[in-house]
Amino acid sequence: MNYVEPIKSREDIRKVEDWLDKRSKRNRLIFAIGVNTGLRVSDILGLNISDVYNKTYVEIREKKTGKYKKILLNSKLQTLLKEYLKNLKNSNEPLFIGRKGHRLHRSQVYRFLNEACEAVGIKENIGCHSLRKSFGYHHFRQYDDIVLLQKIFNHSSPFVSLAYIGIEQEDIDMSYKNFEL
Repeated sequence: MNYVEPIKSREDIRKVEDWLDKRSKRNRLIFAIGVNTGLRVSDILGLNISDVYNKTYVEIREKKTGKYKKILLNSKLQTLLKEYLKNLKNSNEPLFIGRKGHRLHRSQVYRFLNEACEAVGIKENIGCHSLRKSFGYHHFRQYDDIVLLQKIFNHSSPFVSLAYIGIEQEDIDMSYKNFEL
């Protein structure tokens, strides 16, 4: 399995989202859910309409861990979901379906995500897990609380979370460069 990177630039995230929005509201929503919640793509694709229809929270049982998770949908996601669902009725049907009417597969997400990133000039190795890692990276940058992020991700230690989101030597070096007593 290849190691994938988070999208570390907020501007790049906006570029990808804008590029996707012009081509597919479904793909934009998948991307937005990923970078705004930190859910794994398998959990996003496992959502049904009834899981999000007129809801402020998503409640799931994670596919990988089997753990219960309750996630607040921010105002941006609520707006995007309302628009996406405006012509749909509340049902237990999959939220995201492909052209053949079946639940979307992660390989399809991988393809559109890489196409979008390449189109906007992102050079890093990007994959489905980049959405979750991007959430983590920006959440940590905004709140500077690795223990909270560890809890959100259900990681075993803060060190696992730091490595996971791509806090690398360059970030450590920058902290030394900008630290002076």
